[in-house]
Amino acid sequence: MGAYPVAEELGRRFQRAGFRLALVGGSVRDALLGRLGNDLDFTTDARPEQILALLKPWADAIWDVGIAFGTVGARKKARPTADPEHGELFDFQIEITTYRSEAYDRDSRKPEVSYGDTIEEDLVRRDFTVNAMAVALPELAFIDPHHGLDDLAAKLLRTPGTPEASFSDDPLRMLRAARFAAQLDFEVAPEVVTAMTEMAERIDIVSAERVQAELNKLLLSAHPRKGLLLLVDTGLAERVLPELPALRLERDEHHRHKDVYDHSLTVLEQAIALEDEGPDLTLRLAALLHDIGKPRTRRFEDGGGVSFHHHELVGAKMTKKRLRELKYSNELIADVSRLVELHLRFHGYGSGEWTDSAVRRYVRDAGPLLSRLHKLTRSDCTTRNRKKAAALSRSYDGLEQRIAELQEKEELGAIRPDLNGHEIMAILGVQGRDVGAAYDFLLELRLENGPMGPEAAEAALRAWWADREK
Repeated sequence: MGAYPVAEELGRRFQRAGFRLALVGGSVRDALLGRLGNDLDFTTDARPEQILALLKPWADAIWDVGIAFGTVGARKKARPTADPEHGELFDFQIEITTYRSEAYDRDSRKPEVSYGDTIEEDLVRRDFTVNAMAVALPELAFIDPHHGLDDLAAKLLRTPGTPEASFSDDPLRMLRAARFAAQLDFEVAPEVVTAMTEMAERIDIVSAERVQAELNKLLLSAHPRKGLLLLVDTGLAERVLPELPALRLERDEHHRHKDVYDHSLTVLEQAIALEDEGPDLTLRLAALLHDIGKPRTRRFEDGGGVSFHHHELVGAKMTKKRLRELKYSNELIADVSRLVELHLRFHGYGSGEWTDSAVRRYVRDAGPLLSRLHKLTRSDCTTRNRKKAAALSRSYDGLEQRIAELQEKEELGAIRPDLNGHEIMAILGVQGRDVGAAYDFLLELRLENGPMGPEAAEAALRAWWADREK
């Protein structure tokens, strides 16, 4: 803790006021793992109003949106070293919570909060032992009543009390178990897995917003497959993302030795490997969900084959429905479902030479998602046949090269007709739907032939209109 004098300074401030303060939970865990950042969590015997009074003269900013749950947030700019002459200033994000216990009413989506008087009381209600350690401040005394340090060393997730009591208090902790397994690459204790399985239905009382937040953290982690496998194996996925376990029953038409479930998890991992600007939730969701339309479109063909015709279109609709139920933003829903819809577009062109028209349409349809579509399409190859994988990779290399070549000649990212709406109205003397129809005609012409210039476009437009009027 010597590297974070801001914590000790805060501890002295509370001590002078007659209160106890301790760094707690994930902050202690991350400090022991050597990955403590600028987000610091504290617990105290002071009540929320007293915390506010102590922070106001000290912090650079304060927020009290969580005060109903006993939490006060603050921001403090400070150096992470004891030497005031060295180290750049950091913005520390601080949350201080009154000792508490909280439990869910069986019929309520909101936790009932009651305050406690001792840190031991507070730690026993924490989700996992590795998050139930504390460091008392400013004396720096280590507090570990539930052997969290041993579990941290063993990379094991256990609950301080019985997992049944813990999950009954807050069922979201079952998702948190999967999330921490994915983030930390830890194993989950057998008794915890058993309780998750037996109590999976309790997740139903948790709000969609809280479920979504945990799923996001899991998906954006370093090992999402680990967490997703746990959700499926315990039955939790059936209740929060049922389209995922449904994939276990299907067979991928290209790789019949793998089911679509395993294929989808592999596509997710391969998409992650292609990320170049950090974790991308949109890409990861699209990779995970790209084949969820297969169960509904499976057909057994003569000769023993299996087909999944139009599963990308069905999957896009299913994706929209599921993400809406999980309360994702409209923008993210639109982007993920569009990627699911387009993920087979590359294969629809066959293995021949890409025409300029095909390239334009591919770029136009992908729009701002083109870079993600590149990654998703490449990731969707999970064949163990090296020749086939290499051929697919070369084919996609060729497409990207064609896009780059055409981009030099044309502005592919913003393909528009050679005449705008006002020019169409002036030339044809029309309004309303006729303008839209004319615009669509010119856009198709532009996609097929490339830039024509205003004069050629006007001639084509007049000919099209004359023919239409016959």
